[in-house]
Amino acid sequence: MNPTYTTHSTAVLFVDPYNDFLSEGGKVWPQVKAVAEDNRLLDNLLAITTAARATGVRVFIAPHRRWEPGDYEDWTHPNPTQVEIMERHSFARGQWGGDWHPDFAPQPGDVVAKEHWGQSGFANTDLDQQLRQRGITHVIIVGLLANTCIESTARYAMELGYHVTLVSDGTAAFTPELMRAAHELNGPTYAHAILATNQVLELLANAPTPP
Repeated sequence: MNPTYTTHSTAVLFVDPYNDFLSEGGKVWPQVKAVAEDNRLLDNLLAITTAARATGVRVFIAPHRRWEPGDYEDWTHPNPTQVEIMERHSFARGQWGGDWHPDFAPQPGDVVAKEHWGQSGFANTDLDQQLRQRGITHVIIVGLLANTCIESTARYAMELGYHVTLVSDGTAAFTPELMRAAHELNGPTYAHAILATNQVLELLANAPTPP
């Protein structure tokens, strides 16, 4: 059964919309490009965020920590992703790769949460407070990567009591196998809905605005 979204209680939660992930020339784009292009990821992300704003559904951005010199270098237990960031300087602060993809930069009315250090947009940030203070109960989660930050953020949202929608073609991963694991194997164990972009767009178009 498809979920019911209302404009006042639903948010699109966009994880890590950086040039390094989503733009030609980005440090991570070559690793996600094949899956992203097969999914029509950029077109779908633009369609979802445009439709959300047009109907009054808020867009929340959950950005990864922008790398700076000294990050992780003296940590006792950096995770494998953080080690890669440290080595390749992904999402570097003040550099093009750490800037927003031009199609997905925050717009007036959007909410940008504090940057997350690991893979969950909720851990050690103000994202939960920002959502709850605006009455959000349903989150439609898009962005990157399907099997890391999207999954971690979505699982955390479920644990906090949010209704969670994954968008199967609103994300990407390094391989089709990782996408399958994220949506066919893992997703059904915690997500309340797993939809395609066209289904999300139809539901957003019909989202009622409570009095």
